[in-house]
This record gives sequence, structure tokens and C-alpha cells, in this order.
Amino acid sequence: MRVAIAGAGLAGLSCAKYLIDAGHTPIVLERREVLGGKVAAWKDSDGDWYETGLHVFFGAYPNMLQLLQELGIADRLQWKEHTMIFNQPTAPGTYSRFDFPDIPAPWNGIVAILRNNDMLKWPEKIRFGLGLIPAILKGQSYVEEMDRYSFSEWLQKQKVPPRVEKEVFIAMSKALNFINPDEISATVLLTALNRFLQEKNGSKMAFLDGSPTERLCQPLVDYITSDGGEVRLQAPVKEFLLDDDGSVRGFLIRGGTGDEVLTADAYVSAMPVDPLKLMLPEPWRQMEYFQQLLGLEGVPVINLHLWFDRKLTDIDHLLFSRSPLLSVYADMSNTCREYANPDKSMLELVLAPAADWIGKSDREIVEATLGELEKLFPQHFGSNRPAKLLKYHVVKTPRSVYKATPERQQHRPDQTTPIANFYLTGDYTMQRYLASMEGAVLSGKLTSEAIALRAPLRCGLRANDSNRGVSL
Repeated sequence: MRVAIAGAGLAGLSCAKYLIDAGHTPIVLERREVLGGKVAAWKDSDGDWYETGLHVFFGAYPNMLQLLQELGIADRLQWKEHTMIFNQPTAPGTYSRFDFPDIPAPWNGIVAILRNNDMLKWPEKIRFGLGLIPAILKGQSYVEEMDRYSFSEWLQKQKVPPRVEKEVFIAMSKALNFINPDEISATVLLTALNRFLQEKNGSKMAFLDGSPTERLCQPLVDYITSDGGEVRLQAPVKEFLLDDDGSVRGFLIRGGTGDEVLTADAYVSAMPVDPLKLMLPEPWRQMEYFQQLLGLEGVPVINLHLWFDRKLTDIDHLLFSRSPLLSVYADMSNTCREYANPDKSMLELVLAPAADWIGKSDREIVEATLGELEKLFPQHFGSNRPAKLLKYHVVKTPRSVYKATPERQQHRPDQTTPIANFYLTGDYTMQRYLASMEGAVLSGKLTSEAIALRAPLRCGLRANDSNRGVSL
């Protein structure tokens, strides 16, 4: 069966990969000249990579880890020490750590929290621990119910002291959805905390050994195309063409030499939710299923890459800045093999919340970021010979992952639409991991399963699928 997929991000490529495993033929169409969607990366004129975001992999990403195993590239993940590191705003240039010992969950997480005396006092730790008991005991059903509250409201409801939010969860909230705790749904942070506490290595982090486009997306393309699938760049879908019964009869593709109609047996939108809403054909717009999408909107985010003439830090890990402007950052010259440099730093930073900054010039954004870096690295910026910025790249995404404010869960659609031959995939669709790389991969797998269920192959799986790690 031929399946046309609009979008070559992780969701679209993962969907295509699992369709290949099930014996189908996917054709992936990407409007840009680069793979990856929200994990896209580019090379500049010096041959240096810059990315759409700071992409961190967690031990609590089972579908992503399985995918990497199936592609034979699991060794491309560079696992870091099992810890979480926060800057100390009251003591510039210093850090506070939550170190997870090598013991079973949830005890390793509990010990990590209890050992840290820099950020939380004992009464705060105890009150926060008591507040988490319902989520631990009742599991995901409780977590989903808490979507009615912001995380700030949930903390108040559980009588957790406000300082816990200030010290820990402003940074975590911005890292997870680029917004603050008073905006983010409690479901988002509770989902992450549940995975971190219930899985021994859930919070353990890894970085790819190179750019996501080259080291993750290209292997997916190679896998897809080696078995008859296609991936076409610079092939923007202009319109979903409909038959008289409202089903899809083709994708209209805008091309340099003229438009083309691509026909298939099934069709998938792997676009982000914002462009999808604009693309919806008029007959679909009145359907309740598609109307629920109006409650989802991408959040703006800005990613910065700053190259310096010296080493600013030797820490090989993700860092929570605890800055009012910045979310998380890492010195990629330490964390990523391909970007390694023993003498100079390349900081990759996420600016969040970005709503007030997305319209500002790159220079304004960089200058404000440098002001924050003076506080994070006073020994390198407050001296007589401050660190010199060699070059920078600013990547703005006006609409990134959906903004996970309270009551958004009810707007997340299933992968199977009311249209018999049309499906959705993407991290905004309903799956347990919310908006993340893991959510994108899982959504792609779920979409491929839905297609296989609606139109099973008569001939069954192909002979060589025994070596493909088929999991549908």
C-alpha cells in the first residue's frame, strides 16, 4: 500500500519507518531543503552545525531508544553522568547538583533530592515528597486529571512551599515547554516526574554525537529508501485534494517546474499543528474532530549558538541556567563528539519564554544573552580580558511544540481521523509523552499501527522483516 506523508520531521520519518516494517511503501514529502522538522540542523560557511533546538535524550524515552536500536545507531548516544545540574543565581559561577546513585527507582531519585541541601530545605523536601504521593500511587490517570491546573496551582493545592517552584521548577518548566510554571499544565511536569522517579535511568541524559539531521534523520531516510520508500525534499504540499465523499484523492505538491498531484492509498499529515490548521479543507473544518485543533497553538522558542575564543566550562552535561531569560544550555564542545574543541567553547542555549523576544533582532537577543552569561561565568566576563564572542547563530521558531497550558489534553486528537484514508501524526497528537522527541516517535508508530489496522496487508510481513525489529 502506498502512503503519502506530508512532513519529514521525527514523527513523519518514524511513521514511514514503521510502515516499511509492515510492508507498505511510504512517500515522505518535506517542504524545506532539510530533514528533521523541530530537530533540523544546518551547516554554516565554516562547516559548523547549528540546530533548531538543544536536543537531549532521556532514559525514559523507550520508543526513541528502541528506534535507535532498530536502526543500528544506539551507539551514537553519548550518555552523561546521572545527575541534574543547576546554576546558583545567588553564587554566580557555582552549581548545585542532584546526583542519582546506582540503586533502584524510586530510591535513587529520593536520595538525589535528600542529598541536595543547596536549593531546598528539609521541610520543603518533605512537603514536596508528600505532594507527589498521589501521582506515584495513582499513576497516569491522576496525572491526566491534573491537566485542569497549572503546575503553580497544583503546587499550591498540595501545600508545597512557593520556594520549591522558584528554586527548581521554573527552570524545569521552561526546559519542558518553554513557559513558566504558572502557565504550564501540571500534567506536563507530573508526567516527567513520574517517569524520572519510577524508572531507574529515567532522568539520565544523553546527547547525540553529531547533528540530529545527519546522525538521526539521515539513517531513517536510508532505512526507508533502501526498501522502496521515498523521501523528497523541497516538495511542499499545497493542498489536500478531496473526492466527492470528502476523502483524500491526492496531495497537490508545489514544484519549481509546476504543480504535481501525488496519489496514494492513504495519506498522513506529519505537519506541526499550526500549518495543519491552515491547510484543512473547508468541508473538514466543521467536523468536531478537526475543530478541537483550534485549542492547540505552537509556543515560540529561540535557540542560540555562541562560539567563544576560550573554554568557559569543562562541564560535560546539560545545565539549568535558572536565569529569567535563559532556560537550559550546554557547552557542545564538551557534550558532542563532532563539535568537540579542547580550547574553545560553543554554547547552545534556549531562550524562554520567548514571546517578548521573537520579534527582536538577532543582535538584541545576543546582547541580552551575553548579559546573562556575565552572571553565569563571571570569571570569564568580569575580568580585564573578557571572553570574546567569535560568531553566533540565532534560530527562531515562532510556533514550536504546542503550548501545554491547562485543559490542552482535551484538544489533542487521536491519530485516526474521521476521514477514511487520512491520518495525523506528530507530538501534539494524543500519546503519553506530550510534546517531545519521544512523543514524535511514539506518534509515528501509533499512526503506522492505525494504518495497518485499517488496511492490513493480505500478503503479510516480508521475509526480511525478522531482522527489522518489527514491533507493530
